[in-house]
Amino acid sequence: MAKVNYHTHTYRCKHALGTDEEYVLKAIEGGIEELGFSDHCPWPYRSDYVSGMRMSMAQLEDYVSSIRKLKEKYKDRLNILVGLECEYFPEYLSDLKAYIKEYDLDYIILGNHFYKTDENRQYYGRICDDDLFLKRYVDDAISAFDSGLYSYFCHPDLFMRGRKVFDDKAKEATCRICEYAKRNDVALEYNLEGQRNTDRGIPAFYPCIEFWQIAASFDNKVIIGFDAHDPKSLADLKYYDQARATLEGLGLKITDELDRRF
Repeated sequence: MAKVNYHTHTYRCKHALGTDEEYVLKAIEGGIEELGFSDHCPWPYRSDYVSGMRMSMAQLEDYVSSIRKLKEKYKDRLNILVGLECEYFPEYLSDLKAYIKEYDLDYIILGNHFYKTDENRQYYGRICDDDLFLKRYVDDAISAFDSGLYSYFCHPDLFMRGRKVFDDKAKEATCRICEYAKRNDVALEYNLEGQRNTDRGIPAFYPCIEFWQIAASFDNKVIIGFDAHDPKSLADLKYYDQARATLEGLGLKITDELDRRF
């Protein structure tokens, strides 16, 4: 199985370190054969809201151009793709489709962070202790994949940041996600950044072992995502090796193939 990563951020999101090229060089050092950049998606807000965790629309062209130049420069050493990590915001879905086409993006992945729009500041990583928002988290994920745009589901167990305790409602939500993913051949991402943060003393509550035990019972397809916010994380294989051991121990199928939906 090839070593790949399709979840890579850049400094433009305001919470990642390093240059675009440093990510490429560390990916090569780490033996990664295909590297996808998927920085946080910019949204053309109708309000005056300014996000503190994503690039602006004005930076999108530079982002795509920079990654495409690196793709050409390093084409003999690894394959590079350019995409985005996007929420499912129905109000802005037509805009997203337009710039997927305009910039000829390779893929997008679902990072289900906010309910409806981050302008409302309702972050699923905090509000899923509320059963209603936990249900909405799953509903939004299903709607996103029904749109036919998203290649896989990033950190699908993100809701545990707010839930913290894996109770019956968390189990119900997990079963809905895993059943849908199995039926529709959607890959679920085992996210390495959550474990890195927990080891740094910032408890993330994901990856959640109970979630992945249920995923194993549904025989879900799993992709490992570095969720790199620092180039060094692409060359440090400690968490990658731990993830493979955990997933293989559960009997889960790890895929190295990106479902490019457009």
